[in-house]
Amino acid sequence: MALIKFLDKGIKERDSVHSTTESKYFIFSDKNGNKILQIDTYGSNKRKIPGKTSQSIQFSKEAIEQLKDIIQKEF
Repeated sequence: MALIKFLDKGIKERDSVHSTTESKYFIFSDKNGNKILQIDTYGSNKRKIPGKTSQSIQFSKEAIEQLKDIIQKEF
């Protein structure tokens, strides 16, 4: 699991589109009352334990503001 507070733009030498997977998001507050966005992804049905959380990424308010700016600019 990772809490992202800042995003840096990177450059990929090779791009590839990944396969789709089930995902869910959660909104909650940390111990100081700051809202956190958490996105969990789940592995395919072919995994050893189907339905198990594969990745969990948390975003701080600052990272969410960056994401909004990136989405407005790039899409």
